[in-house]
Order: sequence, then C-alpha cells, then structure tokens
Amino acid sequence: MLTYPDFNPIALSLGPLKIHWYGITYLVGFLGGYLALLTRVKKPGSGWTKDQLADLLFYAALGVVVGGRLGYTLFYAYDIQGHWLEWQNPLYVFQVWDGGMAFHGGLVGVLIAVWLFARKYQKRLFGVLDFIAPAVPIGLGAGRIGNFINGELWGKVSDLPWAMRIPCVNTRFTGGEYCQQVVNGYSLPRLPTQLYECFLEGVVLFTVLWIFSLKPRPRMAISGLFALLYGIFRFLVEFVRLPDPQLGYLAFGWLTMGQVLSAPLIIAGAVLLWLAYRRRGGTEAQT
Repeated sequence: MLTYPDFNPIALSLGPLKIHWYGITYLVGFLGGYLALLTRVKKPGSGWTKDQLADLLFYAALGVVVGGRLGYTLFYAYDIQGHWLEWQNPLYVFQVWDGGMAFHGGLVGVLIAVWLFARKYQKRLFGVLDFIAPAVPIGLGAGRIGNFINGELWGKVSDLPWAMRIPCVNTRFTGGEYCQQVVNGYSLPRLPTQLYECFLEGVVLFTVLWIFSLKPRPRMAISGLFALLYGIFRFLVEFVRLPDPQLGYLAFGWLTMGQVLSAPLIIAGAVLLWLAYRRRGGTEAQT
C-alpha cells in the first residue's frame, strides 16, 4: 500500500493573501490549452488570429468559473440532511472560498461563452467547439491533480497495491469522512480516483482528440468524440469513486450524480458523431 503525502493545499502565503495549488492547476490548464491551440493558430490558413485566441480564452475561462460554480451549487451544494445550501444562504454561490466546482456546469458555461464568442466573430459554433475541444483535456487533467493535492474525491476502500492510506492523526483529515476508520493512525487504503480521472480525462482524452484533430474530419466530429469519451470515462470511474457524502447513491446502490450528468453527454456525443458522418463531404481544415 502507498501512503498519501499530506500536501499543503496552500502553495504560497503572502500575508493575508493565500495562493492555493488548486488555483495554480487552473492557471496551468488555461495556459497549457492556450499554448497548444497557439500552435494551430500559427499554421497557414488556420482562420484564427492570436487576438481571437486570447479573446476565446477569456470567454472560456469566464464560462468555466461561472458555470462550474453554478453547476456545483445546483447539483451538489446540499448539507448532510439534504437541504439545499443556496436556499439556506442565497449568497452561497458567491462564496468561492468554500470550494465546489462542477465539470458539467462548467461545460454548460463554456458552451454559452463559445456561442457568444462565435456570434461576435461570426464563426460557426461547432467550428469553434471543434477547435477548442482537443485542448480542454489539458485543463481537466490539471484540475484532477488539484483534486489530488486537496485530498478530495477519493475512491472506495481497496487492497490494490496503489491504494493509498490517508494520514489521520494531527492532519487536516483528522475526524473527516475518510478517517472514520483509523488503523495505526491511517485511514483504510483508498483508490486514488483523482489520478484515474487525470489519466483518462487528461492524458488519454488529449492524446486521442489531438491525433484525431490532425486529420480531415466532418464538422462536429471532434466535439462529438470529446463528449462521448469524457462521458464514458467519467461514468466508469464513478463506479469506484465515492459519491459525494451529502448525496450518496441516488439509485440501485451504485448510481451517482456524476453518472446521471454524464449519461446525456454519452448520448449527445454519439448523436453528434452520427450527424457528422452521415453528411457526405465537407471536411474541416487541419487547424
């Protein structure tokens, strides 16, 4: 078994200002995505400029933050008795220091932001989505590293060699949900599902989409493949990842909110791919 290195979630403190690793991983994700897409922008005939890319990054970042926070507040922000926190405290959605971001909410936020961007620059919506989709896994992977550093979103108890014991004595985990059963000062070994998701949603998804996007393909195909693969990866990992304690399993003793929200993505991705390839001709440029 492995032992979780009890990272300090705060990377740097400057007086009252505290810089969290989670925020740094967001910055790494956006910067990495920008640099990756910049290589496409520089290609002759890309149809993009650096200024447009920078503007797109701003729109996308706003969509991620606003949508991610609203999505968390709507789907996950409940206390252990099942009471909606926003109903109890109307200002909860603005209390970003309490944490809580949801991918599916961020995705909706990005879709709205990209739609506004496409209208501003008179670009096709799926042309923009296909352009940005291959770089999104960089941010997803970085965000999962942030989850790992924060020591959140662990998996089920396991005896697999890479399962991790969490230090439960005189740490930030003492008395928390992962330290209800303590053996020699450590929790029972748990699967590091944050790293599972980092590998699948980050490394694998980026590799597949990037290679796929290098070849001629119908419009909507990249967006469809992104939705399909992310939905499948997230749905599968949820089987071994613990559900949010305030929600638990929603049905059948295994269905989680993450699976409920990912199932429509799988369907939408399959439909987009079908629509993309049922049309004859009209492939996109290799941007």
